[in-house]
Amino acid sequence: MFAAERRQLILEMVRANGAVSLRELARVVQTSEVTVRRDVRALEAEGLLDRRHGGAVLPGGFTRESGFPQKSHLATAEKTAIADLAAGFVEEGEAIVVGAGTTTQELARRLARVPGLTVVTNSLLVAQALAHANRVEVVMTGGTLRGSNYALVGSGAEQSLQGLRVSRAFLSGSGLTAERGLSTSNMLSASVDRALVQAAGEVVVLADHTKLGSDTMFQTVPTDVITRLVTDEPPGHDDRAATELQALADQGVQIAVANGSGTTGHGPGQPGMEGGAGDRRGPRRDVPLPGQRRSHPPGAAGGGPQLRSAPSLTEASGGRVADLAPRRR
Repeated sequence: MFAAERRQLILEMVRANGAVSLRELARVVQTSEVTVRRDVRALEAEGLLDRRHGGAVLPGGFTRESGFPQKSHLATAEKTAIADLAAGFVEEGEAIVVGAGTTTQELARRLARVPGLTVVTNSLLVAQALAHANRVEVVMTGGTLRGSNYALVGSGAEQSLQGLRVSRAFLSGSGLTAERGLSTSNMLSASVDRALVQAAGEVVVLADHTKLGSDTMFQTVPTDVITRLVTDEPPGHDDRAATELQALADQGVQIAVANGSGTTGHGPGQPGMEGGAGDRRGPRRDVPLPGQRRSHPPGAAGGGPQLRSAPSLTEASGGRVADLAPRRR
């Protein structure tokens, strides 16, 4: 394929999806990531797209939201690894909330075998993944169906979450930065996600490396409210993604990285490690950061519970610790 043909195809993919990773572009045009990176730089110089961490987005600074058919084919391997790892943070008999998204849908599929689990969700895809799990209770919010991502939104969804208290919220989004936290492109989805956060004692964000550094219109979870980020291993050349991860760690976010190679042993006594999804956890790096997290922002029902850092997985399992720690000031 000639360079002009490759670049035209790359441009069409970005226009169709809003954001595409270099890995996916390289796979589709059947060339190396190095070549694709050169093509992306050339297209950026012409003002036709913007480069982001490990990918390309529509020009203008903010990525638009892709529909479910497009999202379901983006970074599939990364989402699988993230879901495998995130499932290990869920305990038997726990009550959690799971937001809408293709990554959270992958998580839900892995939670189907966790005994005594209660899952509150506004996502039809999450509910469908758990529909035949006879040991999992699924509670759906009310609201109006948003067809592009099969999620219930609006005042009905938000009101059904009032007075709810669960241990953890698992959320995804369109972008994640250390400056603004998690964000999404749709106002109604953002409002429901904020209500899910207010119902939870801890907030776990699931985001693959292509979302790191991407900023979208509506903030859903400020950085100081995120307890943990579960992500995949950024490519070695992606210095910007590594910088963003360090900035998140500096602000007290625990970083768990699914590195996609080998397995790591697990020890007893850690939530989610015995039975259920905990026995099927994928490889990971975990960055435990000391200190208590800040409480929910003003306006949360009842003032919101105090967020606290989860125990270090590596202390319990003897696993590998990522070389990320808060910088000394």
